[in-house]
Amino acid sequence: MAVKANYETVMIFSLKQGEEGIQTLIEKFKALIEKHATLQNVDEWGKRKLAYLINKESEGYYVLMNFESEAEFPAELDRIFKITDGVLRSMIIKKGE
Repeated sequence: MAVKANYETVMIFSLKQGEEGIQTLIEKFKALIEKHATLQNVDEWGKRKLAYLINKESEGYYVLMNFESEAEFPAELDRIFKITDGVLRSMIIKKGE
């Protein structure tokens, strides 16, 4: 049996997507995580000012998700973040015991 670990990911979405576009991206990543892992929590922080400009944008929409998965999934999730339009930044952290 594969060993599972707890992870959390923070995503920053571009406000250029509009409210519907942002909700579509949130649902897309929720579905992806639920397909490959156990989604524990979704916390929408909403619109926040960025510490520095990213793609000439000064604000982004922040979302935190906690999930439990096998070790291979976070790398695939990160790859999908990088190729998805509308994702300004993302970070996946393995949580300690």
